[in-house]
Amino acid sequence: MKLKLILAALFFMNLLSAQKFFWPKVALTDSANLEKNISTIASKISENYKKPKRLDSLERAFKFDILAGNYKKSVATIQAYREAFADKNSASIKFINYEIYAMAKDIEKNEKTDFSGALDKAFDIKYATLPDKYSFRIADVFAENIMMRKDNFKKTLESLKNDSISLNSVTGLGFSYLDYKISSGIQQRVKDLLARKEKEKYLVETTDLKTKKGGTVSVTVTRSRNNNQPLPAILTNNIYAGNYDGALGKRAVAYNYVGVVVNTRGKRTSTDEIEPFEHEAEDLYDVIDWISKQSWNNGKVGMIGGSYLGFSQWAATKRMHPALKTVIPQVAVGIGIDYPMTNNVFMSYMLQWISYVTTNNLTDEEGFRNYKKWDSVNTAWYKSGKSFRALDTFEGKKNKIFQRWLDHPGYDKYWKSMVPYKKEFGKINIPVLTTTGFYDADQLGALYYFKEYYRYNKNPNHYMIIGPYDHGGAQSYATNVLRGYTVDQAARINISDLAFSWFDYVMKDGKKPELLKDKVNVQIMDTNEWQHFPSLEASHNNTLKLYFAKGPDAAQPLLKVKPAKNDFVKQIIDFKDRDTKSIYYKYGKNDSLRVNNTVVYQTDILDKDLILNGAFKAKLKAEINKKDMDIIISLIQIQPDHEAFYLSNYLGRASYTRNREKRHLLKPGKVETISIDNPTFVGKKIPKGSRLIVLLGVNKTPEYQVNYGSGKDVSDETIADAKDPLEIKWFTDSYIELPIIQ
Repeated sequence: MKLKLILAALFFMNLLSAQKFFWPKVALTDSANLEKNISTIASKISENYKKPKRLDSLERAFKFDILAGNYKKSVATIQAYREAFADKNSASIKFINYEIYAMAKDIEKNEKTDFSGALDKAFDIKYATLPDKYSFRIADVFAENIMMRKDNFKKTLESLKNDSISLNSVTGLGFSYLDYKISSGIQQRVKDLLARKEKEKYLVETTDLKTKKGGTVSVTVTRSRNNNQPLPAILTNNIYAGNYDGALGKRAVAYNYVGVVVNTRGKRTSTDEIEPFEHEAEDLYDVIDWISKQSWNNGKVGMIGGSYLGFSQWAATKRMHPALKTVIPQVAVGIGIDYPMTNNVFMSYMLQWISYVTTNNLTDEEGFRNYKKWDSVNTAWYKSGKSFRALDTFEGKKNKIFQRWLDHPGYDKYWKSMVPYKKEFGKINIPVLTTTGFYDADQLGALYYFKEYYRYNKNPNHYMIIGPYDHGGAQSYATNVLRGYTVDQAARINISDLAFSWFDYVMKDGKKPELLKDKVNVQIMDTNEWQHFPSLEASHNNTLKLYFAKGPDAAQPLLKVKPAKNDFVKQIIDFKDRDTKSIYYKYGKNDSLRVNNTVVYQTDILDKDLILNGAFKAKLKAEINKKDMDIIISLIQIQPDHEAFYLSNYLGRASYTRNREKRHLLKPGKVETISIDNPTFVGKKIPKGSRLIVLLGVNKTPEYQVNYGSGKDVSDETIADAKDPLEIKWFTDSYIELPIIQ
């Protein structure tokens, strides 16, 4: 029955997609006619959204309802979206601009009042329903670039040439019109109303602070107007200067702390040169020292933040200040570990990010989000065959930071100066709470700090939360659906609530968060339970060893028993071939996987359930005709319903697998043993009837530098160094070990 309903819905939507709508040419120049026609067409489309459930359908439905004038219905659909997206409280700010606009239009219509008065009333009603720990995020929603919205709408309108338009054209036009209408119609007024409310709640002061090393950083302090008692301070070091600074400070106040945000050198009011990652280890000691001497601080400072902001906390622990009582590094960048290179392989994205944070004293939002531009930059470089060092010239100019980073392909003194190194982890004498996710882009960084802390600290007090979260979710709140996977109810937690409960525990003698039953806390997917372990090593109690065997089919076998005869599977990679089209492996009648530059290995169908928990390891026996290669491994579950589920992955430079600090080139024509021990961590129940697939191969994409295997610095290699194709012999005594719980 469910399948029939889905097929019926798809059939109906296909009919709707094929439908054409009348579009008078006068609507191109007459704004009144434009709005009337958009509303008429939106009404027809809106009627067909009966009870949408998918997030994308819910979003389209409420937008069409607003355009059609069904304001009350649109507000109800926005609420339904929030409940489907995440915990409705956590997601309470999602689409609040559309909600307030629709509420105001409904009040204007039913109470026969002017829109200005209706907007003020709608804002007051909505604001009154939001607790402080959510209302502080409103400002971020109303920070849109109105001119960008206008230009987008204008371009969409000008693209219409005929007197009939398709559903896709109507959608693009209607939604761009709605975005511009809302941002231009209510944004400034809502910001004014919000400012008045917040002025009654918060006392915000910004000052420039000179550090002992001669740098200048901008510090913003947010306090409650209703509490003059000295309180612990929550410090966040933020390179992304902008509206987010205010939100971070107000969040701390909402949980009864003083919020302090320091922007890095060169940001906001600082005129210093912007040099990401380079000065936190020096500057944050001085910032903490300054905080501890203020009348509003009780001598206790905690730190929080994600990604770069997570890295900053580890930087602050390189030289411990006695006032620093705890840190909560969320999805922390592992500088030199997972960014700007992953296991010593530099990524193209680094140039986009550098431009984002160094173009001005705030952030270049418009430039960063021009994804089409950055994709074309990376693709043009890739197809040119020029060195990776030339990537910045395709963006238009040499980039000093980009070039500086490329000078450090190994984990050398440059990277080591930024965060604790080896025995310095042993000097960290405060409690630490790390949060990360199975699909967090900086998971490797978070785990690097965790492992090093436990390796060198004799009195470890470091907890970790890891589960089905991505980079955003592991530093805010869990979404209900992640990459198409319906997240277990147990995993749907509010990370911010957890973090501030930890602050209460450490700095206010509160109760330890219930979830932290042991040092490593994992929500294993499809079990709807949290598991708790004393260490990463204890998070599994067995391993499943699978050998990369050889067989006659397109997919090579993964065997539990070592093949009696040592053979090899040969792979050839032609680096001169720059065709970016995808290559697929069909694992079912109508199912396929993208398998570019890899060999496919697969198990038999599992005859019993398997609980995978941890990061796999592999021992590869390989012979190549060059001196190096960048290895990729993907671990995939083919579920009993034939859907592919990506579990874990690895990317790394073979010549650095022995030691990330020093390169050891491979010897052409010699069988080498390559140990893989730094892939991503995942926890999932794999039911019987599933099959496991491993893709083993070599990286060759526009997203990363290309290792031609000449033995030169990879950043300096060009396509001229490619010469003969790379020939790899993957020997059948190679194996992968999967961590499992039995």
